[in-house]
Amino acid sequence: MAPPGAPHRTTGSTLLHPLSALLGIPLDQINFVACQLFALLAAFWFRIYLSPSHASSAVRHAFATLFGIYFAVFCFGWYSIHLFVLVMMNYGIMNLASIPNIHRYSFVVAMGYLTLCHISRIYIFHYGILTTDFSGPLMIITQKITTLACQLHDGKKKNLFPCPEDSLFIPVSRPSLLEYLSYLLNFMSIIAGPCSNYKDYIAFIEGRHVHMKLLEVNWKQKGYDRLPDPSPTGAVMYKLCITLVSLILFLTLTKNFPMAYIIDNEFLDKTPFLSRLGYLYVVTQAAKPKYYFAWTLADAVNNAAGYGFSGVDERGTFRWDLLSNLNIWNIETATSFKMYIENWNIQTAAWLKRVCYDRAPWYPTALTFILSALWHGIYPGYYFTFLTGILITLAARAIRNNCRHYFLSSVPLKIAYDVVTWAVTQLAVCYTVAPFVMLAVEPTIKFYKAARIPSNLKGAQMGCLLKCKR
Repeated sequence: MAPPGAPHRTTGSTLLHPLSALLGIPLDQINFVACQLFALLAAFWFRIYLSPSHASSAVRHAFATLFGIYFAVFCFGWYSIHLFVLVMMNYGIMNLASIPNIHRYSFVVAMGYLTLCHISRIYIFHYGILTTDFSGPLMIITQKITTLACQLHDGKKKNLFPCPEDSLFIPVSRPSLLEYLSYLLNFMSIIAGPCSNYKDYIAFIEGRHVHMKLLEVNWKQKGYDRLPDPSPTGAVMYKLCITLVSLILFLTLTKNFPMAYIIDNEFLDKTPFLSRLGYLYVVTQAAKPKYYFAWTLADAVNNAAGYGFSGVDERGTFRWDLLSNLNIWNIETATSFKMYIENWNIQTAAWLKRVCYDRAPWYPTALTFILSALWHGIYPGYYFTFLTGILITLAARAIRNNCRHYFLSSVPLKIAYDVVTWAVTQLAVCYTVAPFVMLAVEPTIKFYKAARIPSNLKGAQMGCLLKCKR
C-alpha cells in the first residue's frame, strides 16, 4: 500500500496539476475527466462539421485517430507506448496470419501483452498505487483486437450465425491501416471505451450507420415522405444528467462509505451480523457511481459524434443505446444474478460471449468467468470474485429452473418471490464483488470469515427448513 502522504506520480500531462491540488482529486482522475469533456465537445464538432456530407471517410478516420492518440499521450504520457505497440503488433498478425488461425494468434498476443502489463504494474510499480493506470485503454483495445479477429475468422463460415442480423456485423476483408487505427484509437473510445463492433464503426464513419438502422422500419406507413434524421442531442443530454448525478454520488457516498471499513476490527466486534450485511449493501452501492459516471459519459461522447444509434422502439422513439454499457434500472431491480450481470458492463459481456462462451469446447461458463478475471488483471481479489461468480451463477440457475414455477400461480406469490430473489441477488452480488474492490488476499480472507452466518442464525435457518419439510 502507499505510505501516508506519498505523492501520486503520473506520467501524463501535469498541465492541470493546480486544479488537482485545489480540488484534492488525483491528477490522473482530473486528466481523465478533462479529456472526456473535451472529447464530448470534439464529438459535437465532429458530427456537425466533419459529417459524411462534409468530409471524406479518410478525413474522418484521420481526425478520430489523431485526436485519440493525443488524448492517450495527454493522460498516460510515455505509458501510451504500450497501446501503440499492442496495436501495431496485432496489425502485423492481422495481415500475415491465415484466416483460420487469425483469431487464435490475435487472442494470444493481445491477452499475453495485456497480462504482462498487468504484472508489471503490480510487481514493478507496487500494485500501481503510485503510478498511472494505463491498463483501462489497453483492456478496451484488447477487446477490439480480438473481436475484429474473431469476426474476420467467422466471416468465412457462412452458417456460423443462425440470426441474419449477426451476419451484418462480420467484415469480409481485412481493414486498411487507417481503418484499423481509427477503430482502435479513435478519440471517442480511447480513454473509457466501450468496445464496439468493427462493421458498425465503419458504417458510422462512412455515413451508413443511422441509415442502415432506419431502413428496418416502413416509414411510409408512419406518414413520412423520406427517412427521418434522428438527432442524438436528447439522448446526450439525458446521459449527461445521469453522469452529473453519478459524479455527485461519487464525491459524497463513495468517499464516506469505504469498502475497507467492513473488515475493520472495531466494526466487526461491535456490529451485529445483520447490520454488517446492511452496511455491506450500502458500501457496494457507494462503489458503483464511479462506474456509472465513466461508462455513461463515454456513451454520451459516442452519441454526440452520431455513433450509437440502435433503431426505433415499439413506440416510435429513436434509440441511442447501441453502445450503452449498463442499464441502471435493471441492475438495481435485478431479481437474478444472470439479470444483474447481463446489465452490468454490457459490451464486455458481449465480448466475452463472442470470443469465449460461444467457442469454448467445454465448461463455457467457468472458462468465461476465468477469462474475465484474467482480462481485468492479476490482483487476487479479481479471481476470488469471478470464481465465486461461477458458483453463484450455477446455483442461481439451478434454483430458478427448479423452484420458480411454483411461485407463478398467483400474483401475491410472484411478488413475494420477486422481493425475496431481489434481496438475495443484491446480497449475493455484494458478497461476490467485495474482493474485487479489496484486491488483496488478506482483506479478502478476513471478509470471508466475517461473512460467515452466526450459529444462532444457522439454528433459526435450520428450524425454518424443518418446518417447510413438514
